[in-house]
Amino acid sequence: MGHNYAKPLTSGQKMERLLGRIPPSWHVVVERQAGEAQWRALAHAPGQDGAWSGLHPDPADALEDSWRRNRTVTV
Repeated sequence: MGHNYAKPLTSGQKMERLLGRIPPSWHVVVERQAGEAQWRALAHAPGQDGAWSGLHPDPADALEDSWRRNRTVTV
């Protein structure tokens, strides 16, 4: 029987990978409401209105959600 020894990415590694894929000209915001443990993010091309991510317990997951929602927008 085979085993999968791949380790999942840490939040920092995932954030680094995402920021390397999002174009430098894009607007990126990651925020957490005071008193909450949930994060949301917004990443969009210049001159475009982007969609905020849903709420996530990990900021990297929030950024990935917004990136997926907005990356199909062409500039």
